[in-house]
Amino acid sequence: MDSHALLAAARAAVDPALNRPLGAAVTEVTVQDGQAHVAVELGYPVGGYARELGPVVSSALQAAGWSGPVLLNLSARLKAAAAQGSVKPIPGILNIVAVASGKGGVGKSTTAANLALALSAQGARVGILDADIYGPSQPLMMGLAGERPTSRDGKHIEPLRAYGIAVMSIGFLIDAEQPMVWRGPMVTQALMQLLGDTEWGELDYLIVDMPPGTGDTQLTLSQRVPVSGVVIVTTPQDIALLDARKGLMMFRKVAVPVLGIVENMALHICTRCGHAEHVFGAGGGERMAAEYGVPVLGSLPLDIRIREQADGGRPTVVAEPTGPLALAYDSMARRVAAQLCADATGATVFPNLSVSDD
Repeated sequence: MDSHALLAAARAAVDPALNRPLGAAVTEVTVQDGQAHVAVELGYPVGGYARELGPVVSSALQAAGWSGPVLLNLSARLKAAAAQGSVKPIPGILNIVAVASGKGGVGKSTTAANLALALSAQGARVGILDADIYGPSQPLMMGLAGERPTSRDGKHIEPLRAYGIAVMSIGFLIDAEQPMVWRGPMVTQALMQLLGDTEWGELDYLIVDMPPGTGDTQLTLSQRVPVSGVVIVTTPQDIALLDARKGLMMFRKVAVPVLGIVENMALHICTRCGHAEHVFGAGGGERMAAEYGVPVLGSLPLDIRIREQADGGRPTVVAEPTGPLALAYDSMARRVAAQLCADATGATVFPNLSVSDD
């Protein structure tokens, strides 16, 4: 077959992460020694994605009449999403992603931790900021409880590191049982210090684990920090969806892009009998996503292993990296990053990864 025809076929293949054709992301298709070599450059991390994207591209070429093997050369050029308004970017940080919820108890912090770890596993440079001043949970979830950060110059804080990512939380600076009896201005000042005084280094993504609600912390972050986008976490329960809608609308009012919705605790499967049950209702996340015109980034089950692993300081993505739960977080993380790259400038290049589909 002519390489131009193969190029057109490859560009028509639908990227599962964005649910749209690859288009110009397919930079070249050549035929050598009976093999079709397809070069694809994406705007989000590609680690592990060749296993999913390779068969999609191969099927597209076969449908166009190609009968030989396909070799996919996959690379990433990570981009910084355009800053909102007049807020200046933070040097060294390409994208800041807030993980928010309208109410507590929906698994927001667990989602934030696994999102950060999944992006790191895919090859990105990642940090996580625990912005819940009143109830920090990332020190426990990341296996860093009781640890204390250090400072080389007495002015800036070195973040702690766990599983390859930088972590900062007010929980590192206070005793675990000490309550933060602070008014709003003190909370927002502490948040800005944690963000600005931490030596994050070069990051592709800084994940911010937000407190629940629509208060001072959310307003401060959206008005004074170049947030690239926000992920709304909810359960299918009506009362959770009611509050999630408020959170979504708040971020839209302050011009922070809503990347999509993560529906947590969507389905419970009994570990003894295998019975599947929608404990908190069914389809709530999909209905909300359709109502507001945003994608469902992921649907996670109500599973005791997720809770046990987070409580034990080894979130699911690192505890069972090849298990079905970790793969669900991996898919969610890729969709988050893919949504960000739709409106982006600048780039960070990752080396090529290849997969062959015979």
